[in-house]
Order: sequence, then structure tokens, then C-alpha cells
Amino acid sequence: MGETESDEDRYLVPGLIRGFAVLDIFTTEHQELTLSEIARRLDLSRSAAFRTVYTLSHLGFLLHDVRRQTYALGPAVLRLGHGYMASRELVQIALPEIEKLRDQTDWSTHLGVRDGRSVLYMLRVASRMGMGSIVHVGSRLPAAATTMGRVLLTDLDEESLIALYRDEHYEHAPLGTPRNMAALLEQWRGDCTRAVVVHMGIFERGIASVAAPIRDLSGGIVGAINATHAFDTVVSPDEKVIAAVESCARAISFHLGRR
Repeated sequence: MGETESDEDRYLVPGLIRGFAVLDIFTTEHQELTLSEIARRLDLSRSAAFRTVYTLSHLGFLLHDVRRQTYALGPAVLRLGHGYMASRELVQIALPEIEKLRDQTDWSTHLGVRDGRSVLYMLRVASRMGMGSIVHVGSRLPAAATTMGRVLLTDLDEESLIALYRDEHYEHAPLGTPRNMAALLEQWRGDCTRAVVVHMGIFERGIASVAAPIRDLSGGIVGAINATHAFDTVVSPDEKVIAAVESCARAISFHLGRR
């Protein structure tokens, strides 16, 4: 017997629903509201409204003007919105460019962003020949072992890199990748001097990979692209492939405001 609507509702968190409802009533026409106005609009008691806005203010989702006794949306809301729009913007801008890169090279192409010590695959455009990496969108792979991940790590300074990998278990790292902090730092320093990072079967046996960084207006690395191809048809990436990957990364960066 399936769950009824009331069965499903038991999983809902009333306080969370109330919090989002409070945030939702702030509009262009009503950018500031008093506690009484919030309570009246949502049909809440004054005490319930106060607990909700107090919590949201503590977390930075609302700003409390003590003098005027009003509330307005806070910076935490802006951060959430910026993260959502930035990720959508990056994917939307990158897709036609990495499709062009695939067409130019007939290598499989990907877009990734760093998530801690992993690279998160956001886009994949497969080679029409069916040769290349079989990593799919949503996959997370170790950053230090992959071309895109290595590119993304170069946005860190040495102190941040050491802090990120301080408790890493190197014995579980894929063959051919750093086995200790000293090796990781050596690899990172070399990558920081390169326009692209090239792998020849280090992470995926029989797969060549070339990656380059995507930069935003400030020059920071916000993502990376790569192109991959099977060994049985290519010994090493030629200059045309490397140049195409660099050009693609520059085009995406340009659309993000990088000059």
C-alpha cells in the first residue's frame, strides 16, 4: 500500500518551511518588514515569527535594523544565489565551447570544478568515435590524480594545499600519483608553471588527457576543462590538441569576464 499525502508530510520540517516562507515574502516592493508585518503576512503568532526571524538573523539570512525595528534579506541569501547562478552560468557558457573542442579534436571533453580533494565532473561531451574517458557527469575523482584536478589545485597557495592534504592517506592513491606530501608539493609546483597539464595513462590506463584552467574576472580558477582520448589511436597529445584545449579554456574564461 503506497504512502498517503499525510504519511509523506510527516517527513517535512515545519520550522524549515516557516523559515523559507519568511524569506519568500521579501520582494522588490517589500524589501524591509517589521516583525508584526511578517507575523501578519504568514498568519503566525508574534512569538513564532520572532523565533524564526531571530534564527535567520543569527545565520545571516536576515539583517535586523535595531533603530527602525525592521528586517531585510541578509548576505547569506546573496551567497546562496551567487553560488547557484555561478554554477549555472559556468555550465551554460562552457557547453557550446567544449562541444566545439570535441568537434575540433574528436576527443571526449569535460568540465570540472574542485570539491575539496576531488574534482566534480559537471559536463561531458563524448567523442563521436567512442574513444576516451568513460567518466560521467556527477563523478568525483581524486584531484591530485587527474588532469583537471591538478589544474584546479594550482589555484591554492602552498599553505592551503598542505592544509587540504594534511590527513590524506596516500597509500590509497592511484598508481603513478603522489605517494606523500613531498611528492604532492613537487607535482603542484610543476603544475603551477604550466599552461596545461598532460597525463598519459596515469589515472586511467590507456587514456591520454590534456587539461587547462577556466578563470573568472578576478583571475581565479573557477573550473577546468580537459580532452581525453584512447592510446590505441594516439601516442601523445600533439600541439594542435594542446592548443585547442588552451583556446577553449580562454574562450570560456573570456565569456566569464576574464580579459
